[in-house]
Amino acid sequence: MDLQQIKQRFGIIGNSFGLNRAIDVAVQVAPTDLSVLITGESGTGKESFPQIIHQNSARKHGPYVAVNCGAIPEGTIDSELFGHEKGAFTGALSDRKGYFEEANKGTIFLDEIGELPLATQVRLLRVLETGEFMKVGSSKVLKTDVRVVAATNVEMEKAIKEGKFREDLYYRLNSVPIKIPPLRDRAEDIYLLFRKFSSDFANRYRMPAIKLTDDAKKLLLGYRWPGNIRQLKNITEQISVIEQEREIDGESMTRYLPYHSGDNLPALIDQKNMPGGADFNTEREILYKVLFDMKRDMNDLKTLVHGLLEDGPVVAQAEHANIVQKLYQTEEGSFVPDNIPNNVPTYNNQQNEQHSGIEDTEEFVEESLSLAEKEIELIKKALDKYNGKRKQAARELGISERTLYRKIKEYKIEG
Repeated sequence: MDLQQIKQRFGIIGNSFGLNRAIDVAVQVAPTDLSVLITGESGTGKESFPQIIHQNSARKHGPYVAVNCGAIPEGTIDSELFGHEKGAFTGALSDRKGYFEEANKGTIFLDEIGELPLATQVRLLRVLETGEFMKVGSSKVLKTDVRVVAATNVEMEKAIKEGKFREDLYYRLNSVPIKIPPLRDRAEDIYLLFRKFSSDFANRYRMPAIKLTDDAKKLLLGYRWPGNIRQLKNITEQISVIEQEREIDGESMTRYLPYHSGDNLPALIDQKNMPGGADFNTEREILYKVLFDMKRDMNDLKTLVHGLLEDGPVVAQAEHANIVQKLYQTEEGSFVPDNIPNNVPTYNNQQNEQHSGIEDTEEFVEESLSLAEKEIELIKKALDKYNGKRKQAARELGISERTLYRKIKEYKIEG
């Protein structure tokens, strides 16, 4: 079965390199019994890949069981996965087979594997290593022959460091990793998906399919799609039902694209190959914050200079006070930082009346535009705002705690 046939059979749309590579790996690993871990953001379509693996394996005539681990309460998940004996707990009125017993000679798909409790992770590790398990409330060892495919949108390395996921289980599951790219990294597939969804909804609701103008297409392709394919499908359905006009322009499209932090920032196509990896991304975010603040400060300085030239020193003094208050307003109140230039001219009305004919000259010190200094200033403000609590300061700056610690050490910031 070639690539195009697989896409048609499992309803996969797109031709991006990352998507084709993920399908290719799934087909290659299918004939083996290796465990597979599928990773990717929520809404990227991870649920299609376990079926590709199962249907292209020697187990395709056996059972296929899909389990959403995040949807099962912690108190009952062991019973759901491994079964229980009658009387094992309150409400256990009869013996029950678990999913691993039901999936014998077949494939079990464990979605949201990162949500498993630690105690259940120990049981799962034993199944993966020996094929053995025990029902809840029983001491009898049972055997099962099952192929495990797991999926998660959790950063597993981070979960391991935080003690939420067992490292040995991660490596056992991750025999073959498959990474599903987010929709923002599949720009060539976005409009293909939109047209497919538009056609489907037109048939379902018996109405003409919606079309996009060029500016609407640009908005569609430039959006970062934090909800990925699921979000694109949802928005396409909204537009299909709500809009009377069947041709959608950019203004109409804007109303359906909710704002998310960072949506309008450029997306790095392959961050893992960029120098610095994840740190590069977080530093990029703080750099954008610095640049935006610099632009705002420059605009306010232009306003101040314009006031000096057009309205005279008294008006300029009031304007300066307003600008300073606006620039350094916080939730707790206003404050004036130490780095505000102290050489801005100050006058009072009496002096101005007495010396209206005297032209004063002042020496202005050019404000530093160093990115490093701006970065230090932002970090200090965030630390001051949260009384030195670095976790909250990092969240305010939009960077990780690790990056904030490194910046504090690099710049020798006290606090």
